[in-house]
Amino acid sequence: MYTSSVAPTSQAFGEGGGGGKGRNVKWEELGFGFVPTDFMYVMKCSLGHNFSHGSLSPFSTVSLNPSASILNYAQGVFEGLKAQRSEEGRILLFRPEENARRMKIGAERLCMPCPSVEQFVNAVKKTVVANRRFIPPLGKGSLYIRPLLIGSGAALGVQPSPEFTFLIYTSPVNSYRKGPLDLKVENKLFRAIPGYGGTGGIKSITNYAPIYRPIIEARTQGFSDVLFLDAATANHIEETSTCNVFVVKGNIISTPVADGSILPGITRKSIIEFATDLGYQVMERDIEVEEALQADEVFCTGTAMGVKSVASVTYNNRRVQYKTGADSVCQKLYDTLVGIQTGRIENRNWTVQVD
Repeated sequence: MYTSSVAPTSQAFGEGGGGGKGRNVKWEELGFGFVPTDFMYVMKCSLGHNFSHGSLSPFSTVSLNPSASILNYAQGVFEGLKAQRSEEGRILLFRPEENARRMKIGAERLCMPCPSVEQFVNAVKKTVVANRRFIPPLGKGSLYIRPLLIGSGAALGVQPSPEFTFLIYTSPVNSYRKGPLDLKVENKLFRAIPGYGGTGGIKSITNYAPIYRPIIEARTQGFSDVLFLDAATANHIEETSTCNVFVVKGNIISTPVADGSILPGITRKSIIEFATDLGYQVMERDIEVEEALQADEVFCTGTAMGVKSVASVTYNNRRVQYKTGADSVCQKLYDTLVGIQTGRIENRNWTVQVD
């Protein structure tokens, strides 16, 4: 159980402070877009020091010097996780310590101090409790939580920022994508260099704007998203714009190895662990695009996406369709994941109650 020192906000919409004041959220119309909530969490730290004390404040805009490192050199990482309600109305987080550890790895790569795992998780809990009136009922969505760690100090030269800001804001959301996905294989533009030399394996802010162009082009052609290939050979699948990818052949579930160019997703890691418990043989390995086209099923995983079936993959004008629906492996894994996240299925103490 967790309680916040912040005075509780009203459970009735139309009341409360900060950015969500007066906002009436209709759960049935909720999509995956930004809806301001009441409070955000802010903690600052100078270069060479450790984060210590942060606090909640009403949601507002952020003021930055034009020479801030995040604006000039993109020194920043972020995370994404969700708070969901159980059948009894409890508020649950799913493996938040894993997000904290992943942020620390990214921060070290970009020469930034980082909150400890305990500081990260406690800050998330405080922010969720303060914005609890924006958490949808079970089955209506979740409260998306976005922790940011940025170089907020002024630095004109190419060097680490003198000051850093850790910030958390939230937004109620529903499904990131509705229905199975139709993916287009991209073999000209790449999302990350191969191996450990780049930033593809961390949740760096630099990873996302470069993929806008292929995503926009794919969506204008009627596709849901892009399936990227490795930059070294343009022959192995890696991930989509925001999701890890799995392929199913018989009882074998395979996913590209997280070798530094692929983000080690929390949902990905969880699927690997409990799919083995369910009797599947799970393999992390290189997967050639032609092999993926021969699969029985393909599905994607991510915090925003959850577990989502891929209906088709198109490669060099060749379109291949896959099994989807109620009796698919993807659906079984989705049901298990949601059961764990909402407290209906007990699994390794992966959920953390915050209310």
